[in-house]
Amino acid sequence: MFSAEGESLGLALLSKGKFIVGQMIAFGGESLEEALQKRIVDAVSLRKKLFDLTRTNAYRLINAEGDGLPGLIVDCYNDVLVLQASSPGVEKLKSLIVSHLVEACKPKAIFEKSNSSLRKREGLADAVSLIYGKADPEVEVLEEGLRYSVHVLEGQKTGLFLDQREMRAQIRALAHNQKVLNCFSYTGGFSISALAGGALSVDSVDVSAKCGPAIDRNLYLNDLPQAKHRFYAQDAIDFVAASKLDYGIVILDPPAFAKKREDIPKATHAYKKLNRAAMEKMAPGTILLTCSCSSQITEEMFQTLMFRAALESKRQVRILGRHRQGADHPISIFHPETSYLKALLLEVV
Repeated sequence: MFSAEGESLGLALLSKGKFIVGQMIAFGGESLEEALQKRIVDAVSLRKKLFDLTRTNAYRLINAEGDGLPGLIVDCYNDVLVLQASSPGVEKLKSLIVSHLVEACKPKAIFEKSNSSLRKREGLADAVSLIYGKADPEVEVLEEGLRYSVHVLEGQKTGLFLDQREMRAQIRALAHNQKVLNCFSYTGGFSISALAGGALSVDSVDVSAKCGPAIDRNLYLNDLPQAKHRFYAQDAIDFVAASKLDYGIVILDPPAFAKKREDIPKATHAYKKLNRAAMEKMAPGTILLTCSCSSQITEEMFQTLMFRAALESKRQVRILGRHRQGADHPISIFHPETSYLKALLLEVV
């Protein structure tokens, strides 16, 4: 690509006629291979600064635009990498990307789990397989000293919601002597953290019955008491509607309600309805961690929705803290749209 004056701006991966027309990879006089290698080395270097691998060895290694590699996600689970390619340009460069990842990280194996909705909109077929090395897709990892069993090819995302690491630590710090409700629990990250923090009991709710055995496995790995945990294979929204909500801490971390702009009206209604239903029943002093991973819902919009939920439920609500995606999910200052995760830690009084 060149400026109007003929100056080289860099190299872009073009996808004529696709959802995203072009993505800049190299700038100035960089070659494509130099750019890929430098971005991957820089990403690895940043994560080495962020984590003590004796306590946490599960993290995002490459976060698309945040690491200068649009269309590419790579997560690290101990000595196994999981790659997600969402654009035709990255798809064409996949073998070169894998070779640079092998050189920089020396992984035991690399799995591909490219099955996102964005990939489908780009006209690409799903690609889910082992693409380098040899390893079992079920991996045991550490997060803040806690152990989790992660299946990198099954379930949601790449096996663990790595972007909620800091909030799991927050719940662990608050959970002592509390009854905790974890809605949309998946494989129980918040549940394990709460019990590790000394919770009196934890109820986990997820519509998928497969999540129950997965949570049991993680309880076992951490030598946590099964008797203090109950799993409900139920729609979390229905559970909130039917429950007395006699808990000290309630966690609402639903999947993205708005995946595209047209979903915003329906999503805002759903977030407000869910949180209003919870606030109406909570005992005074209940801590509510409420989250949205919908990139279409801004932080300001989300706080306004919580304001409306509090107003309609006739409750006083105080903000105790906020959360954005973790430091291993960096956001390019030139691409703020990738700031998708937001959470509010509230007290309902």
